[in-house]
Amino acid sequence: MRKDLLKLAAGAAALAVSLSALSAHAAPGNGNGVVVSVAPEKTSLGKSDDVVVKVTFTNTSGSPQYVLKSRTPFEEIEAPLFEITRDGQPVRYLGAIAKRGAPTAADYFLLKPGASYTAKVELSALYDMATTGDYAIRYRIGNGSGKAGDELKSEAATVWIDGVRPRGSNEETRSLAEMQAQAGMVTAAGGALSFNKCTASQQADITTAVSSALAMATDGDAYMAKGTMGTRYTKWFGAVDSARVATVKSHFAAIKDAFATKPITVDCGCKKTYYAYVYPTQPYTIHVCKAFWSAPMTGTDSKGGTLVHEMSHFNVVAGTDDWVYGQSGAASLAVSNPSQAIDNADSHEYFGENTPALQ
Repeated sequence: MRKDLLKLAAGAAALAVSLSALSAHAAPGNGNGVVVSVAPEKTSLGKSDDVVVKVTFTNTSGSPQYVLKSRTPFEEIEAPLFEITRDGQPVRYLGAIAKRGAPTAADYFLLKPGASYTAKVELSALYDMATTGDYAIRYRIGNGSGKAGDELKSEAATVWIDGVRPRGSNEETRSLAEMQAQAGMVTAAGGALSFNKCTASQQADITTAVSSALAMATDGDAYMAKGTMGTRYTKWFGAVDSARVATVKSHFAAIKDAFATKPITVDCGCKKTYYAYVYPTQPYTIHVCKAFWSAPMTGTDSKGGTLVHEMSHFNVVAGTDDWVYGQSGAASLAVSNPSQAIDNADSHEYFGENTPALQ
């Protein structure tokens, strides 16, 4: 029994050391020995073809490496893992974005020394790739620590797509503009709250949570409007820079407006273990999951804060991403990469929750 316990302790210690080493590396892409490559199954596609790529992770180092599963295509994709452009212009992500808690050891995928792992991804189900043109596809995402350079990225793969929309079409741009206009049109009806698959007690909790989220967003908006950025700002968004401050200010004004005036639908049908998810192109429906129900109403990683996090993801609100999860990762990101911090949903949540309170 004692030997078994010692083995378990040694294994846990080795994992902790490896995870620490992973987050400490600073060189982007393969600083920790993990190299990512993207290879399309076909480089020329027609209107009815799915865009499928093979994504391969290879550990080129002599030691085990750990990669966050949620940052890989090894499980269901619920984050914009790819950076895709068409004729040099960004392509919109259409999939889900999930709020998760700070990662634990169980959330990492082990790559042994010299090992490779490949997964197929159908990108046309996740990104708007319906317009004819030259597409560049790159895997690029942070690995969740918030440390400088802690990013996994591949070289760009290129494909030609003869799409259903003609090259140079502005239909994709119009569709986003129309979505924004439509969201504005329904504003006249006021900020109605509706539910889907929610029990009476869940509806009561959500109603309180939406009020808490509005209070957080209102407080954040008021803080940004005063113009003097103190430790509350720098803790979550980094060094004061006029352009970044203006961005965060616009985000909180939009988040406040969304909770106050937009018709919000909360869906309680999710059975996943994390907090919640949304489709950024489908305002203002928020899907809440198991961790949401056990969260406090206010404070760190709360129900109200979760709704602020999710609201910030909608393209018509702030269009944030999930670069890191958890207070530790968000605080590190503010120091190492303020430009990503102002685009990070958890950073907005923690600024809104303001627990412990900062000035």
